[in-house]
Amino acid sequence: MRHQKFRNPVWRGYALAIGAWLVAFGLRYGLAHWFPPGFPYLTFFPAVVLVAFYAGLRPAILTATLSGLSAWWLWIGPPGFDLGLATLVAIGFYAFVVAVDIFFIVGMDKASAKLAREVERSNALAESRDVLLREVQHRVSNNIQVVSALLKLEARAAVDPGAKKALTDASARTGLVARIQRSLADADQKNTAFQDVARTIVDDALTAAARDDVVVSISSGDVVLSAEEATPVVLIMLECVNNALEHGFPDRPGRITVDLCDDGAVRTLTVADDGVGLAEKAGGEPTSLGLRIITALARQLGGEWSLRPASPGASARLCWPSAPATP
Repeated sequence: MRHQKFRNPVWRGYALAIGAWLVAFGLRYGLAHWFPPGFPYLTFFPAVVLVAFYAGLRPAILTATLSGLSAWWLWIGPPGFDLGLATLVAIGFYAFVVAVDIFFIVGMDKASAKLAREVERSNALAESRDVLLREVQHRVSNNIQVVSALLKLEARAAVDPGAKKALTDASARTGLVARIQRSLADADQKNTAFQDVARTIVDDALTAAARDDVVVSISSGDVVLSAEEATPVVLIMLECVNNALEHGFPDRPGRITVDLCDDGAVRTLTVADDGVGLAEKAGGEPTSLGLRIITALARQLGGEWSLRPASPGASARLCWPSAPATP
């Protein structure tokens, strides 16, 4: 971590260097009678280290030079700049130690500063990537929404009742995909809370079907869906709810229960109703478009979907392997 307080402007670093030397010199001079012989630099080493850490290379060299000269003058050999062999050895030892200290401290400081710049650059790139992904996701959602609107216009112009219904259903399904894509973009491409999305989608389905006599309860605990799971799972849930509204409660009120659970290895979505039950024996290949869509989406998830009679009503069940958690 760089300490810019003593590095910008530059004079602060040199002021710290001189101040640290004065403090070290004062302590060494005041405690001279208490120190045993052979410790002329004892208070100067910490000063050099602190200045190198807080102010950088050149202020540290200034502190080291002033400290070495003052120790040489007063406490190494006879007073003055003695040039005896023992004095020169002591000076050489001091120069070696402070050079190593400054080298490692300044080097680590530069390395940490470079690392900080790289981290900042990586964060900026990650933020740009996330913004770009969200923008792409919104554009995809908008394009799908345009397709849904075009299908709706075609449905209004269609004369044949079968074609009109097919176009209306296709418009509703593509519109749902667009909404799910937008919710994924709002969730930063990571996880989508199933209960929040499912509640909104189911309420829209009940409003579109004008069924205020059917109650839908949704339970999922804290299970969230990955980006790969969200679209197929929510589409399957909606198809099951619409199927229950159309066939389970043709002319009477009722209740639909949506439950999503995760045991760690497998996730299970159950959509049960207390309606009239299945008109035909379950099993065999699906014949309606909605059931074919559900089967295809279940295969996309690598799971299995089944529809069985219940007492009362019917129960649809989707099981698929849990997706790895998104970091």
